[in-house]
Amino acid sequence: MSIENMSFEDAMRELETIVRKLEEGKTSLEEAISSYERGATLRAHCEKKLKDARLRVEQIVIGPDGTLTTKPSNLEG
Repeated sequence: MSIENMSFEDAMRELETIVRKLEEGKTSLEEAISSYERGATLRAHCEKKLKDARLRVEQIVIGPDGTLTTKPSNLEG
């Protein structure tokens, strides 16, 4: 599956699997390098997803009557 299309949860699960395999040390050097590269890409993807979520949450505004609205952000569009 393409990393760009993965949910945060799916990316984290795959990253955890990669870390476990690398910690076991039972892979060939080439497979370990390939796994490490994919893991680094997955980590960056997860960090971006978290940053985007944080920015969205920061845009939530509670009105005087208690209603929730959002301020426009550069993430929309």
